[in-house]
Amino acid sequence: MKILIYRWKAYNYIDVIETFKRLGHTVEELAYHLDNYDEDEVFFELLRKRLCAGGYDFVFTMNYFGVVSDACESCGVRYVSWTCDNPLISMYHESIYNSCNYIFCFDRTNYLEFRGMGCAHIRHLPLAVDTGRIGHVLEQAADLNAYENEIAFVGSLYERNSYDRMKDRMPDFLQGYFEAVIRAQMEISGGNIIEDLLQPDILAELEEYYRLDKSERSFSNLGLIFSTTVLGFQVAKRQRRQALLELGKRHQVTIYTNSDTSDLLNVTYRGGVDYWTEMPKVFRMSKINLNFTIPNIVTGIPLRVWDVLGAGGFLLTNYQAELPNYLEHRKDFVCFEDTRELSELAAYYLSHETERAAIAAHGFETVRREHSYERRIEEMLRYINA
Repeated sequence: MKILIYRWKAYNYIDVIETFKRLGHTVEELAYHLDNYDEDEVFFELLRKRLCAGGYDFVFTMNYFGVVSDACESCGVRYVSWTCDNPLISMYHESIYNSCNYIFCFDRTNYLEFRGMGCAHIRHLPLAVDTGRIGHVLEQAADLNAYENEIAFVGSLYERNSYDRMKDRMPDFLQGYFEAVIRAQMEISGGNIIEDLLQPDILAELEEYYRLDKSERSFSNLGLIFSTTVLGFQVAKRQRRQALLELGKRHQVTIYTNSDTSDLLNVTYRGGVDYWTEMPKVFRMSKINLNFTIPNIVTGIPLRVWDVLGAGGFLLTNYQAELPNYLEHRKDFVCFEDTRELSELAAYYLSHETERAAIAAHGFETVRREHSYERRIEEMLRYINA
């Protein structure tokens, strides 16, 4: 098949592209900076002309773009998208009902929501990992020892979030209410209650302090956007900092991030790492790799989980409802419920090296055997060609 891929900044595009090629398909790429995922007249016309003349079997993107769907619909070309963020605000758009769409959601909750809204060709499809590509990086590396750590976390601290910028402009009542919501969410592992707690009277008052900017064809709402892009990010910020500070009291903890870590006492900062060339080394060489899932991902398994296991790393993660469907607790990974248990488990596995190594090895074999990009994309292609 001949596939056109609109490529943006998603980490796993190279793995997807190379998998399509290994499966015998022809892949062409299109790069363009979209300021608006819903509408862009210049990009729409550029893509429409290419599709109408190109003989493509389908267009593929990581995440969903309404303007891509509209261009495909106008030319009668199938549009295949696979989400890697959740909830994806760009999906709350009228174009979601275009007949050209084949949408794959990595978070089952998101899939069930849109299926319930009458979305036709939509399926649940977890993310994946290319152990071959990661293995090649590790085999060629001459500097693995530089990435040795007791406990490591690779990711954002979400310190640049809009909640911190706007909270002082809100009345005491709203500040207090949102603080209570944040604290309640922080007590929950593997679930999201934020949007349910944003009642109509709260949202009505919030409208005076938070401007909702969306296109005419979008059906996203204030509750969805505020719970995701404001409160969800704030919860992630506090959960991650709290956990890292607690671990740093007893253990050697290293963070690889572009975030500000100046207030993280006893945590070693080593800057950001390149996803392709450096991150696998961190995951392989760290005794314990941490995963903190942002609450916006309700049940799904984030890419970091697959990448840690695919590098042969030991994974200590918060609970996500879909984890037991694909991986086995204490055989492929270890799960914590709260900061106290996280600290206890970290101490245990740092002192039980044989057990820790066995879990990392089993996790690697599981993802290598069962959760490759080849398996996922073959499943995708069987569905769209059925």
